[in-house]
Order: sequence, then structure tokens, then C-alpha cells
Amino acid sequence: MNQVGGLIRDQYIAISNLPPAASVWSSSTEHLHGVTWILGGAAQKNPRTKQIPLDLQSFLSMKTDHLGQMIFSEDDCVNMLMRGQSIPINGMLVDATVDLETAALILEHVPNFIQYNELAVQAVTVQDFDHENQSQWLMPEEYKQLDIAEYVLSLCESEAALQRVGEELLLYQARDLFDLLRYLKFLTDLMQQNNLIWGVGRGSSVASYVLYLLKVHRIDSLHYNLDIAEFLR
Repeated sequence: MNQVGGLIRDQYIAISNLPPAASVWSSSTEHLHGVTWILGGAAQKNPRTKQIPLDLQSFLSMKTDHLGQMIFSEDDCVNMLMRGQSIPINGMLVDATVDLETAALILEHVPNFIQYNELAVQAVTVQDFDHENQSQWLMPEEYKQLDIAEYVLSLCESEAALQRVGEELLLYQARDLFDLLRYLKFLTDLMQQNNLIWGVGRGSSVASYVLYLLKVHRIDSLHYNLDIAEFLR
């Protein structure tokens, strides 16, 4: 934040000097709002701030709560629609500036607007919020209903592969991770359908032959005799 602060003090912001958006982000709502307010003032005084991309401007002006949820105002929604962006599949939290009844007369996807209830959210702890979200997987119904164990076993081409997959599936099941495997199947399918490229593999996950068969990584764990315990400890 020191670099950004220095640029603001000089009333000059050049996009080439801004740090990545992720480094600007703070879990502290107050801190983020402070950056937003200062950037807003600098933008009014210096025409060169127009160099800031619209995506970054929107990011910096977004409100968040103590759970890290982003709350959209009417202006935020209008800006997104004017730029041709779609409403997220899991809905958008909107504040009181958004009139849902009026929006219903104009938009097709109003059910994806969720009225933000600040009082109710204040009583929710971060731990409870995380637990609730970890039980929800945003994927099509066909993937939710997929027998992931049967599917992965069907990809095996040898007895050794069947034995290894069987052992790994028991470990995944014991940790209640079958939904994770279903989601990874959905994710890799989605990336392939959209011609997206992902890495060869990262960290201890390459020790999982199941993840190799699901194309999450490209390291043949069975061939290299990688111990699944390196991943599922």
C-alpha cells in the first residue's frame, strides 16, 4: 500500500505503476474503503487517473462486509450491465439502493439479485460462513449426480490402476471429498470446452492418481510411484 499511497499523495496514478489488484485487496473493509475514498478524490483532481482500467476502478469501489462478501449498489449493477457483463450464477448481494421490483420489470435475471441484510449478517461468524459455503458446490446438476467413483474407475486401463484408484477413493471418501472430485471433473471439462490451458501440476496434489485421471494435473502418479500420503495425509 506504500506505493499506492505515494502515488495518491502526488495526485498522480499511472496504471503502469499500480501493483496487481490482489495486492491492493484487504480483508479489512475499513482499509479498503479508505483506499477507495482517496482514489476517488485523486481521480477528481487529476485527469490522468482516467488511465486506471474500468475493471480496477470497479474493484476498488466495491463494498465488502466482515465475511469478505461483495455488496453491489445500483450504480455497480448498472455499470456491469452497460459493459455487457452477466450476473454471476450464484447471485449478487445488492444493497438498499437496488429496487428489486423495478429491476424485475427491466431485467431477466432478477432472481440472481439477493437483498443484503446487514443486521442478519453481523451475527454470522467467519467460521460458520466458511462451513456453510464449503458444503455448496456451484456446478450443473448432472455433475452433482455423477457417480464419481464409478466414473474414475472406468478410466483405469490396468489392474494396477484399478487397485491404486480404489485405495485413493477410500481416502477421498473418508474425508468427504467426493463433491470436490465432482467439481474438479466439472472444472476440467469447462476449461477444455473453452480451450483454456492449465499447468502441468502443482505441489503434493500430483501424488494423486485420481486427480491425474481427472486431468487436474499431468503427472502419472502411478508410473512415478508417488505416495498418495504425500497429498492426503
